[in-house]
Amino acid sequence: MSIPIQMPKLADTMTEGTLVRWLKKIGDKVKVGDIIAEIETDKATMEMESFEEGVLWKIFVHDGQKVAVGQELGLLLEPGEKEDAERGPSPAVPAATPAQPAQKPVAAAPAQPAAPAPSPVTAEAAASRVKASPLARKLAAERGVDLTRITGTGPGGRITQADVLSPQPLAAAPAPTSKPAPVSAVSSQPAPMPVAVPSMPAGAEDRRVPLTGMRRVIAERLLQSKTTIPHFYLSVEADADPLMKLRAEINVSAEAAGIGKITVNDLILKAVVAAMLRVPKVNASFAGDAVIEYGAIHLAVAVAVDEGLVTPVIRDAGRLTLRQISEAVKDLAGRARTKKLKPEEYQGGTFTVSNLGAYGVETFSAIINPPQAAILSVGAIVRKPVVDAAGKIVPGSRMSLGLSCDHRVVDGAIGAQFLGELRKLVENPTLMLL
Repeated sequence: MSIPIQMPKLADTMTEGTLVRWLKKIGDKVKVGDIIAEIETDKATMEMESFEEGVLWKIFVHDGQKVAVGQELGLLLEPGEKEDAERGPSPAVPAATPAQPAQKPVAAAPAQPAAPAPSPVTAEAAASRVKASPLARKLAAERGVDLTRITGTGPGGRITQADVLSPQPLAAAPAPTSKPAPVSAVSSQPAPMPVAVPSMPAGAEDRRVPLTGMRRVIAERLLQSKTTIPHFYLSVEADADPLMKLRAEINVSAEAAGIGKITVNDLILKAVVAAMLRVPKVNASFAGDAVIEYGAIHLAVAVAVDEGLVTPVIRDAGRLTLRQISEAVKDLAGRARTKKLKPEEYQGGTFTVSNLGAYGVETFSAIINPPQAAILSVGAIVRKPVVDAAGKIVPGSRMSLGLSCDHRVVDGAIGAQFLGELRKLVENPTLMLL
């Protein structure tokens, strides 16, 4: 008999998904392990793997359509099976948990031969020659946008959703016709040159940008967090010079050994883990009539992607060395940006770190990622005048560390104790390696 292809439940919070595009055509043979479609969940766009083999026969859902979890996407025909022209889609069935074999994801093809969905073949052919995210390709196809005419702003020039939705770059502003003002006879400073200020094009219209599944869930979860969790905020400033010195020493040895370098973020993550081991009450969550204090540290790290933000999780980080944490976060962040994460790799975190230092942000207050009880915000390292132990003003490097806490779980004293331990480790970084 034919094998139904259903929208899989790829995340705990997923109730529906968008079929971004099919990677197989009707009549193609499918083997176990083949990647056959891309599905946009409420967290990310993910590849859909086949756990069955056969021939793609029918589809009931086309590229860009959104359907409920459990709804049939199409059919696989087993080898030697006779075609049944009357077989149509079955009603949506209740979603099974990932552990139930009935919900093994199998993909279908882009269009049913009797009624093919309209698809701009030219645009798809052009898209295959440029680097673009799956969602960018889908939007370009829907809007008839030629991807070859868009300059990507993503990593490596990759075209993102925002690039497709953004208007074309404005033409260069005309050179000013007025001559620069002459230099004053009583001043040695030249007059400032006129600067062309870009302006909105005449008649530009507002754009309504539909929310992707990820952006919708981000909006829902952050609204839930800010309206149901009593936040309070703490911050400290730490001397970052010792951390930078240790990093330089480690990387000299790493380069000589031919292994990867350690980043400032790697050291911060290791310091956070060490501080949590000393103050374990921040590794907790609120459970209505109880507080859950977690036995293991599953460290979530905020990573920006094209469509929003994901928080891949370093499992059991309390048992990992600095090198293991560094390798884990590089692997997770890289696969997050290329949409290769598995659902279990961005779920189950017990504490989150958000570092905006690379963007030049000096200080900020992050929103708690429920059901966690705290999130750490890390700012940029800034060179500034500081007062040393002798009372003299000297140049120094400072880093802002902020902690957003759920007051139902973490009291002010506990949060302050955690930040105190973290600052101590940042300013005496060899302690985290002991």
